[in-house]
Amino acid sequence: MEIVCSVEEGLRFQTQSLAENLLKVKKIVVASGNPAKLMAVKDAFAIQFPHETLEFLPADVVSGVSDQPMSDRETRLGACNRAIAAEKVHPDADFWVGLEGGIEVSGKQLMAFAWMAILGSDGSMGEARTVTLPLPPAVKKLVDDGLELGEANDRVFSTVNSKQKGGAFGLLTNGLYTREGVYTQALVIALLPFVNELYAPSGNQ
Repeated sequence: MEIVCSVEEGLRFQTQSLAENLLKVKKIVVASGNPAKLMAVKDAFAIQFPHETLEFLPADVVSGVSDQPMSDRETRLGACNRAIAAEKVHPDADFWVGLEGGIEVSGKQLMAFAWMAILGSDGSMGEARTVTLPLPPAVKKLVDDGLELGEANDRVFSTVNSKQKGGAFGLLTNGLYTREGVYTQALVIALLPFVNELYAPSGNQ
């Protein structure tokens, strides 16, 4: 039997598929109420799922690590813990996102970075780390004295609640880079296992 597909039929099929995607709402739970983090998650999901209808819900969960993670390992663990905890609070979602900012001393230099962890409804986890930001000595001294990074930044740069805005990235680069923008980049990478078939287990290809 010969099957003939016209251009009109092809366009109709594409339009129907797009409409179906718009009707399917993807629910994303973000383990944070921080405006900068929420916007970064929204931006990243919009980039990776441009034709999907997305719904975002914040969740207040604990990280299971220090309020100020002091190593790469602890920061990564905090992000994963937040994603897993968010799934327990709102189990009816499609994705759960944990974001954790941390610092680590390398030699005499204090470095700042963050880990992103995205848990999917199939149980898989996507992870990525942001670029690393070297912090000024004045910030390091305050952190060594016991202050969290956000408060130390506010004192050095005479700002208020900078961690919910551009963060240290924005303050040190005069807005060329922001916390939200850097987090968005890492989140886009963390979403790769959910949008690129090369990340699928070999048995599912």
